[in-house]
Amino acid sequence: MTGMIARTLQKDITSRLGHGKAVIIMGARQVGKTTLLRRMFDGRDDVLWLSGDEPDVRIMMGSMTSTRWEQLIGRHTTVVIDEAQRIQNIGLTMKLLVDNLPHVQLVATGSSSFELANEANEPLTGRKWESTLFPVSFAEMVEHHGLITEKRMLPHRLIYGYYPEVVCSPGDERELLLSLADSYLYKDIFATDRVKKSDGIVHLLQALAYQVGSEVSYNELAQLCGLAPKTVERYVAMLEQAYILFRLPAYSRNLRNELKHSRKIYFYDNGIRNAIIGQFQPIESRPDAGGLFENFAIAERIKRQHYLRTYSRPWFWRTTAKQEVDYVEETGGQLAAYEIKWNPLRKATMPLSFRNAYPGTPFMKVTPQNVEQFLL
Repeated sequence: MTGMIARTLQKDITSRLGHGKAVIIMGARQVGKTTLLRRMFDGRDDVLWLSGDEPDVRIMMGSMTSTRWEQLIGRHTTVVIDEAQRIQNIGLTMKLLVDNLPHVQLVATGSSSFELANEANEPLTGRKWESTLFPVSFAEMVEHHGLITEKRMLPHRLIYGYYPEVVCSPGDERELLLSLADSYLYKDIFATDRVKKSDGIVHLLQALAYQVGSEVSYNELAQLCGLAPKTVERYVAMLEQAYILFRLPAYSRNLRNELKHSRKIYFYDNGIRNAIIGQFQPIESRPDAGGLFENFAIAERIKRQHYLRTYSRPWFWRTTAKQEVDYVEETGGQLAAYEIKWNPLRKATMPLSFRNAYPGTPFMKVTPQNVEQFLL
């Protein structure tokens, strides 16, 4: 069933093929990168498929030359390297192919940006097109089975999220998410030598899950988790690079009392957030319903803007007097402001100080009733 859900990124990938550059697809584990490429290339005898999960492939790829590439590829016109981050010196290996066999299209996937991107950036400068695949999106599910059906599923999505296997396995969501969080969530991070205290990063994720939608202080998190503030900051950056969470910085331009160095942290997937703290109660009985809806709406907006390549910049806004706007977006120098409310009856107005500082900025209240206007 996962393969039946059309992924927005497929059209973008297809349009990039045949232009002489490597196509690199990043994303967390289990978001559907391999499934997407299988859907695109299965049944084609001109595609050579290599997997970094295979030990013999890792050994072979670690000592590639341009001559050996020619022998390996033969008459194939496309080479797919799945889980490329597991292959040593993969950037140089891919550069050899791109430079010496320009008629061959290279497509690679990687589940950890701090491994693959760092390996590929310098060798493939000017030779690659890169994008990120996220868990299934609200827009993709609307395309799959219609807006009315997906809006009816919103309370379910706020708890269990959008990982492909979770979406396609009704009744097994809790077990799948707990397994996903336990088996895959930390795999890329613990595989590096940059994490010295594994229980510390687990406690940090739990603390961040409880604070979703709130401003976070690295000093306070450090005290909660028994880590140094600099270690907390480094771990947060690694978790962001592993596509588990993302930071939303404070917007500040005009007012002295605007917060300038604060940040909020959200999870790319609600289900992962809930699995980290083991809470799967129905949304109707949850004290964190507002935070869950805010996390959902902002994460889905980030996915949308990435897939559309709007090059917008996301923020939140707050003053020392605690006047706040949940989400501020800057696109081409134009601001837009949004208040996100799980309860449609709650009032939401643009703070007077924000209106005076940034006149003409459009304002919208986002609720479950009109969320499609924000996400489609």
